[in-house]
Amino acid sequence: MISLQQMKYLVALEEHRHFQQASEACFVTQPTLSMQIKKAEDELGFAVFDRSAHDLRLTPFGEDLLPVLRSILHETEKIEMLRQKRSGQYVERLKIGIIPTVSAYLVNDLFRNWRKEFRDLQVTVEEFRTENLLEALRRKEIDCGILAGPVVSENLRVVPLFTEEIRAYTGAGGEKVSSKELAVLKPWLLNEGNCLRNQMIRFCGLEEGDESNWDYSGGNLDILMEMVDQNGGYTLVPEHYLRISRHRPEYFKTIYSAVNGQIPARQIVCAFHTRTYKLPGIEKIIRSLQLHYSEKRKASEFTILPWK
Repeated sequence: MISLQQMKYLVALEEHRHFQQASEACFVTQPTLSMQIKKAEDELGFAVFDRSAHDLRLTPFGEDLLPVLRSILHETEKIEMLRQKRSGQYVERLKIGIIPTVSAYLVNDLFRNWRKEFRDLQVTVEEFRTENLLEALRRKEIDCGILAGPVVSENLRVVPLFTEEIRAYTGAGGEKVSSKELAVLKPWLLNEGNCLRNQMIRFCGLEEGDESNWDYSGGNLDILMEMVDQNGGYTLVPEHYLRISRHRPEYFKTIYSAVNGQIPARQIVCAFHTRTYKLPGIEKIIRSLQLHYSEKRKASEFTILPWK
């Protein structure tokens, strides 16, 4: 039977797909990691990694094995948790994944408060695009994810946190702008993989590949708003981002549908595994977010945009 340490090495190599990066993550030398992985494969009787391809990849046996190893390592964490609780040394560690267009304001809003309020929690926050966040949840690399819904999975519990209006940043006059008015303006888009890009394309009826001779797409909302300032057009911005933005407040417009008058919005949710021993800490984070971003407007005003 392979050791727990060898299991950790195998999981690290699968995550990084690079021997040097995996060895650094495990705080060992590359020869040590390579030797231990070879020993583990010899003990198992099958190769876990296919080294013949240009990119390191799992063998069919490795594809079946890695979820089992993650589950075993996850369960062993519970043993250490029980030991620490018994000795009075326990601090719950939460790894939270957040999509960039939420973390841009949420981390500024709440991370400092969490450190003061939840002294029995040690929180690590990492940004992921939506698809990568869901994959990190599946692999149990993070304990919960904060992202735009809807999220449907048999293995995940999904709790709504708050509904957030999506506004247009544009130099057009007035406090509101209709979807019909936006249709004749140049859109500045987040790059592919950002769910707000997909929501923008869907709501505004854009076609992928609609580009002028001069175009830009990026992952930074501030740069997109700078493009609007310099070149005209519009981009879409989450409502809560306005509090940290240094851009002209009169440029943020409420959007309404030219068809039914409804306002585009997204629902931010927290997703986590249905079976997790870290539920008490996750529930603290959920309650904090629901309280901080409580919405007083009627849900019927909004059209919730799907993220893909």
